[in-house]
Amino acid sequence: GSGIVHMAGASAALAGVLLLGARKGKYGADGSINAIPGANLPMATLGTFILWLGWFGFNGGSVLATASVESANAVAVVFLNTNAAASGGLIAALIVARFMFGKADLTMALNGALAGLVAITAEPSTPTALQATLFGGLGGVLVVFSILALAKLKIDDPVGAISVHGVVGLLGLLLVPLTNDAS
Repeated sequence: GSGIVHMAGASAALAGVLLLGARKGKYGADGSINAIPGANLPMATLGTFILWLGWFGFNGGSVLATASVESANAVAVVFLNTNAAASGGLIAALIVARFMFGKADLTMALNGALAGLVAITAEPSTPTALQATLFGGLGGVLVVFSILALAKLKIDDPVGAISVHGVVGLLGLLLVPLTNDAS
């Protein structure tokens, strides 16, 4: 999931952003970066929560069965890890944004939740709940710095899709060997 689905989407987003260029007013003549806040943050929050809920079907459906106790337990672990990673990502991004900007930033928190979901999608069944929370937290921290780095590179990604899906998707892939057996 983190490789094929998310990184492919991020590649398409990067191609679109490079083709279309920055939004008018994003960058000043002196090279300064101007924030262009979202027009409807309650709807953005609702959209994030809908994605969060839908992720249970996406990740849980990857188990492909609930006919036995073992497979039902495997789905339950995936559900737990999915939620733990999203929560860890949201909290970590919120804390990092608070320290960096001096105030809580809803858009960073929402992207942190999505980053946690993307990070755990590479392998949601083998980490412990604590590992899943930490993996999501890493994704949440990384997404904040990635969004800021892309802005400095003058890559205008209005919703953070490249950072959430591409950068954190790669992180998710790199974390898989930490919890999977070599056999």
